[in-house]
Amino acid sequence: MPKVNIDALIPREDFEAEENPNPGKKKGSISIEDLKSTAFFYSSIRKPDFQRETNEWDDDKVAEFVSSFINGDLIPAVILWRSASGYLFVIDGSHRISSLVAWINNDFGDGTVSKFFYDGVVPEEQIEIAEKCKIKVRKKIGLYDDYVLALTNPEKVDAEIVKKVKNLGALAIQLQWVEGDANKAEHSFFKINQQAAPIDKTELVLLESRKKPNCIAARAIIRGGKGHKYWDKFTSEYQSELQTLADEIHNILFSPKLETPIKTLDIPIGGKNYSGQTLPLILDFVNIVNDIPSDFNSTLADDTSGEETTKCLKTVRQVARLINSNHPSSLGLHPIVYFYSQDGRHKIASFLAVVAFILDLKKRGKFADFISVRKEFEAMLIEYDYLIQQINRKFRSAKNSYQQIKIFYLAIIQKLLEKKSLPDAVNKIIESEAFDYLTLQIDSHMTKPPDFRVMLISGV
Repeated sequence: MPKVNIDALIPREDFEAEENPNPGKKKGSISIEDLKSTAFFYSSIRKPDFQRETNEWDDDKVAEFVSSFINGDLIPAVILWRSASGYLFVIDGSHRISSLVAWINNDFGDGTVSKFFYDGVVPEEQIEIAEKCKIKVRKKIGLYDDYVLALTNPEKVDAEIVKKVKNLGALAIQLQWVEGDANKAEHSFFKINQQAAPIDKTELVLLESRKKPNCIAARAIIRGGKGHKYWDKFTSEYQSELQTLADEIHNILFSPKLETPIKTLDIPIGGKNYSGQTLPLILDFVNIVNDIPSDFNSTLADDTSGEETTKCLKTVRQVARLINSNHPSSLGLHPIVYFYSQDGRHKIASFLAVVAFILDLKKRGKFADFISVRKEFEAMLIEYDYLIQQINRKFRSAKNSYQQIKIFYLAIIQKLLEKKSLPDAVNKIIESEAFDYLTLQIDSHMTKPPDFRVMLISGV
């Protein structure tokens, strides 16, 4: 189920930012009044700049949590840390606070705060998800405005809301506080978040390596240079160039928006932009084209100026343009042939394999060879798609299998250049030691390529 993006509702800030210390007494709980957009408390809360995006809850979970709060159910305490500058950093509980802020301020990813966060351009898919969430919340508990209206005009709202509104003023969420400096707070963040709901492996890599150029580049690409600016410490020139590059790459990868079931051949090469697989795909893409090793956290230097991140993005753009774009260098590889299965699923392993395949051809100056047998090669992608699936299954993940798929592609090209027919080329390759685990399906060589006109009518 699509996740609600309420990431904009709590701003991010650097843990290390310090102004004049002002300890003071800390609150023991927060109420609805504290989470209004004009409240002093709300204006002070922040997320650490390395915090993962607040987009892990679907509309059911958001509605269920707000309902639990309104009904006075037991809610785990939110854990905060107060910095020397007076900011209140959320160590644990950003989804809980953000869900209530979303309800109180009618911003489920498409409201005033979110629009400002995304420079006025909220992704269409995010708006659709926000609308669905609003409908779910309205049906389950009612919108916050209905509760406000119940105070003055109870006859205009549902009787259940009138009953519950009397208790809202007494409801609160308990707060706990982390004591210590920024290092203690950061340690607490990772410890608590890993215990409660383990952070996704890619997210953890990005969090721990957040100042590395490849990680900043991946963050920039996924939002097209918008959203939280992980690069705001760079010079204004590098910031501007970075955002322009990220926006172009994002559009090449994810425009037009992927609608399922597929009813058009005009689809993106990168699949869905809103998917749990998107961030890993982008980071792998960035790492492959920039030849960045898997142990980059210890071998790659932090980028403090923006120069390395910009170089990173320029290399990614060059390869993205080659794959399929309006740029003169584009090979125009059709997504439906190269990156989607016959039932309409985006194939991450195939995407990464094509990236590695293109880099290999480019390095050896072999684009002419590829073009000379391209027709037969693309017929192979369609007719023998199941062989690619077999490679992926053997190596169990896209990250482990894409190099083997690339080698398979190069072997096919070589056999076709030797003037072998496609069935003969495939047979020769699966007879080799490297691919002897592959199995031909009976009469696979007689399988007709799918009729894309039929696919459009049936909506694969």
